[in-house]
Amino acid sequence: MHAWKFLLTAPHLFAALAWLIAIAWLSRIVQALVMLPRVPDLLRPEYAAASEPTPWPSLAVVVPARNEAKAITATLQNLLAGDYPHLQIIAVDDRSTDATGTLMESVAAQPNAKDGKLRVLHVSELPEGWLGKPHAMALAVQATQADWLLFTDADVLFTPNVFRRAIAFAEKSRADHLVVYPTLILKGIGEHLFLAFFQSFSVWAGRAWKIPDPRAKRDFIGVGAFNLMRRSVYDALGGYESFRMEVLEDMCMGQRIKQSGYRQRVAFGRDMVRVRWAESAMGIVENLTKNMFAAFRFRISFLLAVCVGVVLLCLTPFVALFVPGHAFPFAACWAGVATFIALLLLNLRYWPHTRISPWYLVFFPVGTLLFLYAMLRSMTLTLWRGGVIWRGTLYPLAELRRHAGRLE
Repeated sequence: MHAWKFLLTAPHLFAALAWLIAIAWLSRIVQALVMLPRVPDLLRPEYAAASEPTPWPSLAVVVPARNEAKAITATLQNLLAGDYPHLQIIAVDDRSTDATGTLMESVAAQPNAKDGKLRVLHVSELPEGWLGKPHAMALAVQATQADWLLFTDADVLFTPNVFRRAIAFAEKSRADHLVVYPTLILKGIGEHLFLAFFQSFSVWAGRAWKIPDPRAKRDFIGVGAFNLMRRSVYDALGGYESFRMEVLEDMCMGQRIKQSGYRQRVAFGRDMVRVRWAESAMGIVENLTKNMFAAFRFRISFLLAVCVGVVLLCLTPFVALFVPGHAFPFAACWAGVATFIALLLLNLRYWPHTRISPWYLVFFPVGTLLFLYAMLRSMTLTLWRGGVIWRGTLYPLAELRRHAGRLE
């Protein structure tokens, strides 16, 4: 606050800062506006009419679940309704204390789940040195010999044709790993404004159009809702046994795939993969509690430095809008206007894929503050608790730090 007060008393200095930040935003956003149309969209006619593999490779969908009684029945029935010809579903009840396991078995007893199409595994005890989710997924893979593995979550819903289109696209593009962006089911202004912030800030987190480029080692992806990979690649990388204590196992697997030289692809496909991430903006903050500090590899200085960067990058343009012009055309307010016009164009580009209205940009500063709060909350609670609490289990911070590799 003292820094901003000083800058506001020095209009030229603040204007210079505002324009530097505006140029930074513009350089990222212009690149995104030009390149995003090149990211495949599985809804396009050319992908709907793509030639089908002969024969279709086998596919196993892995669904780990802990205390997911609210969603697991709908998820499994939705998977069973898919039209993929060689599909196996492996659902893992990971030490649930609610009715998750019973509901899984109930669905498995239905006629459309017979002949091994749905197999249910139960974990009663977590082995030492493992997080629950990586262990559940590694256990599931041991129960299948499928050519392709799809790792998903227990509350994700799919259209019946998504597996055909995804596999056809993956085979045609010779992909080893494919992520289809999930469509988030959003309700209420809080969820929309928070995700509108993430949508805008995504230009700093990664470049989707660079993911297929083998030279762009820092542009990789992994999404828990739809991580599709060849079984041979999974085995070659050591599977999830290599990420036994990794909170961000999906992103780390994606990084390992890309940096090991395998072919990685990403695609849009609105409503083909749907998930309700959280209920309310504070629900999103709660979900980020286990992830955010882990994303910074549990390094306090790294997280705090990024917080400072987010404040300057995201709040300076908003402040600049309210600074009177003193040196037209280089006044700070015009830098703010330029930044928000660029953000508006970016959100208009994303709108057909996410259905998040560009009007939520008026809450961009609120989304920024929520993001900062989520980061600081994640760090503070992890340090206070001495570890990460995930689905009712405390994983010690010292052990998480010991196993945390670089994620860059």
